[in-house]
Amino acid sequence: MTQVDQVLEALPPERRHILIAGPTGSGKSALALGLAEALGGTVVNADALQVFAGWRILTARPDEADLARAPHTLYGHVPPDRPYSVGAWLRDIAPLLASGERLIVTGGTGLYFTALTEGLAEIPPTPPEVRAAADEMPLSALVAGLDAASRAALDLANRARVQRAWEVLTATGTGIRAWQDETPPPLLHLDQTAAFVLEAPPPWLNPRLARRFAQMMEAGLFEEGRAMAPGFSPAHPASKAIGARELVAHVEGRLSEAALREAVLTLSRQYAKRQRSWFRARMRGWTWLSQG
Repeated sequence: MTQVDQVLEALPPERRHILIAGPTGSGKSALALGLAEALGGTVVNADALQVFAGWRILTARPDEADLARAPHTLYGHVPPDRPYSVGAWLRDIAPLLASGERLIVTGGTGLYFTALTEGLAEIPPTPPEVRAAADEMPLSALVAGLDAASRAALDLANRARVQRAWEVLTATGTGIRAWQDETPPPLLHLDQTAAFVLEAPPPWLNPRLARRFAQMMEAGLFEEGRAMAPGFSPAHPASKAIGARELVAHVEGRLSEAALREAVLTLSRQYAKRQRSWFRARMRGWTWLSQG
């Protein structure tokens, strides 16, 4: 029995929309495509880097053959230099949900899924000068500058979360916990969906990542790198794609192919580990499908 058949067998008939999360390289896009062919509907991207134009091969966006098999949306629709947030993604998916068609939402960005099914606090963007000031402050000063409610709710050893809370309070005058308490209802309640997480343990996933990198090279990875290099900037949001900096360094003659391969695989394994941690912490109520 294929994994598509397994999901079809387990699919509650009253739940129209399907969510599929999983680490990078775990096969979620193929599963989503198979389900779209079997059931009809549109495959919707929930990966924060596949939204950007450019880096199609490097970020493993669906290719032309996949796009011909079923409708896909929210892939490659954002210019590489334009900021794009989880709030922007929610605004993009809202009219798709309103259309009434079946959506098969797939990707590896856990925050997109939790914002979709749990709601997202509408916190204004942090001004650059506030972030610059926070970057220069020691953790102890950031903690001292928090309001009591936010301080009590945070892991005070996690600088990223503490700094975010300090920036929100400084920029808005309201603590991040208060913002979170005003979170609006979710666009899609989890109990209205069939939600799956692909469990991809390292012994199974790591060889797949190596094979995928080889397939990327065969598909024109170096040509893509040469096409992107002239306008490349580490400051562009799309430049956070795993291996983007290293690929540009390689096509410009500053990094060997072997070093590029090792960097991409190491970064991919590290990213998959972070994804697994998020899914275990935030998606316990989802159905887990073993890939091992």
